[in-house]
Amino acid sequence: MFTGIIEEIGTVLSVKSSKDAIVFSIGAKTILHDVALGDSIAVNGVCLTVTEYTDQAFSVDVMPETVRSTSLAQLKQGSAVNLERAMAANGRFGGHFVSGHVDGIAKIVKKQQVSNAVYYELQLPEELTDTLIHKGSITIDGISLTIFGLEKDKVVISIIPHTLQETILGSKGVGDIVNIECDMIGKYIKKFVTHQATQTNSSISQSFLKENGFA
Repeated sequence: MFTGIIEEIGTVLSVKSSKDAIVFSIGAKTILHDVALGDSIAVNGVCLTVTEYTDQAFSVDVMPETVRSTSLAQLKQGSAVNLERAMAANGRFGGHFVSGHVDGIAKIVKKQQVSNAVYYELQLPEELTDTLIHKGSITIDGISLTIFGLEKDKVVISIIPHTLQETILGSKGVGDIVNIECDMIGKYIKKFVTHQATQTNSSISQSFLKENGFA
């Protein structure tokens, strides 16, 4: 489990590809002071397992399904990545529930400076926006963010200067791809409602929820 609060920006030191799988070596500092084999680290929002480490870097394996469903295949030597360790039981919960299981990718279609913030408009599959709400949470490249605009296939977020400086999102622009993880609670509700709608004895449906202000 993660919170979506990025701890540091790491650097891809090496990429070893074999068929559909990838092994990354990633340089880091902060997240390595208490690292152990088998630990979970979110790399651009993707939960990966530490297979090797030194005091300056760690290695992770990326399986074929993860390669196909995330943006990690676009990384190369020298690429910057967002890093977060799994949340400690005694840690502060600064973001929201993030599993590190990416739901899909989105494309940045607009980037605009508005006062001290930068607005990003992202295009993503419509089936993903079905689990999102205005002012709800979304994870983009591992960053916990708030939704300020929502259409059937677009999401708008506003990034403050601190987030732009402390994550890789500030260096991304129109046409770039990002990893998306929808709010876990929203996904559970959608699954429950979809299942209930198929039961003849249930009065709860998607139309019922919309009529009563839940969508």
